[in-house]
Amino acid sequence: MEAETCKRELLIQIPSEVVQKESENVATGYARKVRVPGFRPGRVPRDLILQRFRKAIREEVAESLLPKFFRDTAKEQNLSVVGNPKFGDVKFEDNQPLTCTATFEVYPSVEIGQYKGLEISQDEPRVSDEDVDQAIEKLRENAATFEVVEERPAEDGDLLSVTYEGRALNHPGAVLVQVKEGTVRLGVEGTLQQFTEGLRGARAGDVREFEVVYPGDFGQADVAGKTVKFRVEVLAVKRKVLPPLDDELGKTLGSEPTLEGLRSSLRKNLQEMREREARAEAKRKLLDGLIASGNFPIPEVLVEEQMDLKVRQLAGRLVDQGVDPGKANIDWNKTRKELRSVAERDVRGNLILRKVAETEKIEISDEEIDQAVRELAAGGNESPAALKTRLTRNGGLARLQSSRLNQKALDFIYHNATVVRQLRLV
Repeated sequence: MEAETCKRELLIQIPSEVVQKESENVATGYARKVRVPGFRPGRVPRDLILQRFRKAIREEVAESLLPKFFRDTAKEQNLSVVGNPKFGDVKFEDNQPLTCTATFEVYPSVEIGQYKGLEISQDEPRVSDEDVDQAIEKLRENAATFEVVEERPAEDGDLLSVTYEGRALNHPGAVLVQVKEGTVRLGVEGTLQQFTEGLRGARAGDVREFEVVYPGDFGQADVAGKTVKFRVEVLAVKRKVLPPLDDELGKTLGSEPTLEGLRSSLRKNLQEMREREARAEAKRKLLDGLIASGNFPIPEVLVEEQMDLKVRQLAGRLVDQGVDPGKANIDWNKTRKELRSVAERDVRGNLILRKVAETEKIEISDEEIDQAVRELAAGGNESPAALKTRLTRNGGLARLQSSRLNQKALDFIYHNATVVRQLRLV
């Protein structure tokens, strides 16, 4: 192992008689399927096959034998290999052993020191009446309806039904944005300030024109960094109507017979949620401490895989928000590089937890994996069986098993720690 890295090299040497036998097997396969003028299919002499298709046969022989002999050699030397090796300096001569150099990485020797009996502080949150009030208001906001108003112009908080188009200011012939019968909420998060200012005071039937200057890092590449002139036709102005704060609210939104019952249920849910968050934060701090004290190299291939995973997760969140990752104004190469430090931290933490699981003989049962698959399937459109098949096919099941094993190991560390609770009013 090179200093401060997990890289290794092995010299692979395959006996000439093994190479010759495999070459003849491959040539026999070629003889069955290739066509050579002057010979009937399947009747081409093997020597002619070996001569005419020499390069292709050698490539196939190398692709067949090198991985197998690498695995055997690595097993003999008790090497825990990460990922796939790269074969270089291949020497393939007639009647000679096939040799090459295999470059690869191995799992490091992880020394983690003490991980039982650690001390960690954990917030013990308390839910206030104000917290419950805010939760109820959020429920009312989510259950709000909108009704058409004609007696007054649009004001902040209203929902406007609109049809609009936006053209580049310097190229008025180019329509960059076009929406028919869309909606705009005035003065709320997510609505551009220029839209709120341009439409405030409008009534149904009004046509408003205004400009919007988009920042260079705006999420939609079509308009990022451009000044767009909008023409908006207001179809209707609607005001928000909140459900009354009475016992019916409990029945409708919380399946509780009274408003007080709803408040009690919300308080309990908030308390449980914040306690989960406090435990998760305490576990994160425990793992951070182990990561800080862990002095061992980490395989680059695992860091690269973790960076790729985080980029895919970021792209997936954009898709969930209705944004095409390919059209988002994001430098993906730069973003990937910026994720390196987080990826390295994740890999180091995973290796530590893997070591704890190995030391404490922590395992994940088939039933636990099936339960995890059922939980994932519950949030999507696939059956558990279909999801498990797909995860098995793309390697996702192994990642899920590794993730659950790590979580189990972290739970073990937490349950064996001394937790100092600190009262905190949120």
